[in-house]
Amino acid sequence: MRRIGDREGPDPAALLAQLATAVLCVDDDLCVHHANPAAQELLGLARGGRGEIARALLPLAGDFRRLLQRWEMRTYREHRIEVSGRVLTVDCVVAPCAENLVLVELTPLDRHLLISGEDALNERHQAARHLVRALAHEVRNPLAGVRGAAQLLARRYPEDAEGRACTEVILQEVDRLSRLVERLLGPRLPSERKTINVHEPVEHVARLTGSENHPDLRLVRDYDPSLPGLLADPEQIVQALLNLVRNAREAMADRGTVTLRTRVERQYTIQGRRHPLVVRVDVVDTGPGVPGELREKLFLPLVSGSGRSTGLGLAIAQDLVQRHGGLIEWRSRPGETVFSILLPVAEVTG
Repeated sequence: MRRIGDREGPDPAALLAQLATAVLCVDDDLCVHHANPAAQELLGLARGGRGEIARALLPLAGDFRRLLQRWEMRTYREHRIEVSGRVLTVDCVVAPCAENLVLVELTPLDRHLLISGEDALNERHQAARHLVRALAHEVRNPLAGVRGAAQLLARRYPEDAEGRACTEVILQEVDRLSRLVERLLGPRLPSERKTINVHEPVEHVARLTGSENHPDLRLVRDYDPSLPGLLADPEQIVQALLNLVRNAREAMADRGTVTLRTRVERQYTIQGRRHPLVVRVDVVDTGPGVPGELREKLFLPLVSGSGRSTGLGLAIAQDLVQRHGGLIEWRSRPGETVFSILLPVAEVTG
């Protein structure tokens, strides 16, 4: 214990260790003298990244010296630093604390910015989904009438070969549109959830993908065997994963590598709710990346960057995952696109 004034108080380092905010003690030569656990986790200091931290803070070195001379505090809003190949967006507060030492407080903003973007995208997705479902309901009944009329014509004129050919085309197209309408409406059966190992549906999708004849497509498994059990409908998880894998294959024209990766996230916010544990399943492809014009509407129904797709796969996958209280996130650059299914390790209603 140390004395603060006339009273005994806890060790300042012990206090810093309890903070969720990343705090560094840095001298004017950018040498890191202390980093609390939050800073070590955020910046990867536990993996020997002190030199990288110095390089990341180098643009601020001149400011550090001026702040020490004037004994002033300064805040840098949405400052970008690069550490271990990652670019982090942070709010950075710098304050002198000794003759040649400053305290650097880093508040990561990437996750907050992502959550804000997710909320806006989710609102648009929900609105579009309600609109499309309403439209699908309106279309379904007339389709049934058209199909019935075509069948009646086929029975009334059985000897008319040309007429029979026309009615067959009508029936085929009506059936195709009916299947599309059913996909727009989504699954109508109640979800049958049970405790599962998430690797069961993931491995099922891996086997299905591997069994298809695509010699230029490589499948890689990267599983974390320590993942906790998950309360989920395995068929819906399989369908969501299949849609993501098919999307990856289409983006690469079946030439490249698809990686199925599982991990766990802690203290993760999904749909405005913070979860202690979240299972993450990544579908990673080596394709050209998501086109810029699709980024803001990627999960909306009937949006597709491929002529081979109806544009429903990602929308349906997002819907299925959201029914589990989860979310699909994504990031993309040329050569690496990652779609991540995030599922909370807790029972959810719905």
